[in-house]
Amino acid sequence: MNIENLNLDEILQEIENAKSKEEIERIKNKYLSKKGIFLSIFASFASLTKEEKVSIGARINKMKMSVEDKLKQKELSQFYEEINQRIENEKIDISLPSRKQKLGAKNPFQLVVDDITEFFLNMGYKVADGPEVELDHFNFELLNTPKDHPARDMQDSFFINQNTLLRSHTSAVQAHVMQDAKGQVPIKIICPGKVYRRDNDATHSHQFGQVEGLVIDKNISMGNLMETLTLLLRHLFGKNREVRFRPSYFPFTEPSVEVDVSCFNCNGKGCSLCKDTGWIEILGSGMVHPNVLRLNNFDDKKYQGFAFGIGIDRIAMLKYGIDDIKGIYTNNVEFLEQFAKEGE
Repeated sequence: MNIENLNLDEILQEIENAKSKEEIERIKNKYLSKKGIFLSIFASFASLTKEEKVSIGARINKMKMSVEDKLKQKELSQFYEEINQRIENEKIDISLPSRKQKLGAKNPFQLVVDDITEFFLNMGYKVADGPEVELDHFNFELLNTPKDHPARDMQDSFFINQNTLLRSHTSAVQAHVMQDAKGQVPIKIICPGKVYRRDNDATHSHQFGQVEGLVIDKNISMGNLMETLTLLLRHLFGKNREVRFRPSYFPFTEPSVEVDVSCFNCNGKGCSLCKDTGWIEILGSGMVHPNVLRLNNFDDKKYQGFAFGIGIDRIAMLKYGIDDIKGIYTNNVEFLEQFAKEGE
């Protein structure tokens, strides 16, 4: 191409008029590529004199640099224009109210665990945990229930082999804690968790939950146990509830007591919930048996303790009016939605 046919102003105007990346790329290829106009002109220099090469080469280089600068400016302008367009199209109007997110609900089982745990943490207790597949040694033997003890019949357990089972109570965690303590006090713990027994009806399940507690120290008395459980039951069922302690039997406590609370449905007058007795049985407890202290390396002449166990599922059923324990374990969303406000 003859240099005389090139008009820099027209080229610059052509670049300015480009409306898209594709047009800019086309103009760049037209003038600056290997087959573009400027390199074609340089290729024709062979027929020019030395003076013409110097003169025309300077003009062509100056025009080429102007075109390159203009193309860079146009590309940058096009880039910012696209960014601004995206910002405009994708902007969020923060003055509008947000879309309300539907929150899930805690299972009533977990609501009870959280409530009881918070209650005891505020009283200075620690939370202990242990394995659900347990050795007979921790589940029974360290708790004053040797292999030939008839009290084992009270718990229809799932044995994996002669010495291993699914724990039938979280008392096994207490045995671990006592063994780890090596006779040192104080011990002040609760052990929430799942346990397993061969039960299956509307109010029992082969898997259920317990929160057990253990305190060992000097000068621990039955009065300490009674006051602790009275405060707990009034926390769970209302401050006006009456609490009753009845003699009972457990192999790991002596003396042992069952604990009842006055019916919160009829205020002790008698109804179907309390079977017209005015009382609802809630939990078992007692003073730690001297044999348990000795088996776990504590001086039973120097130290005393109390223990208790409360059923998580039973508390949930009573507190929230659940008539079938299976509702707690079936992951039914409609069932769980009933407890959404309780977990807030």
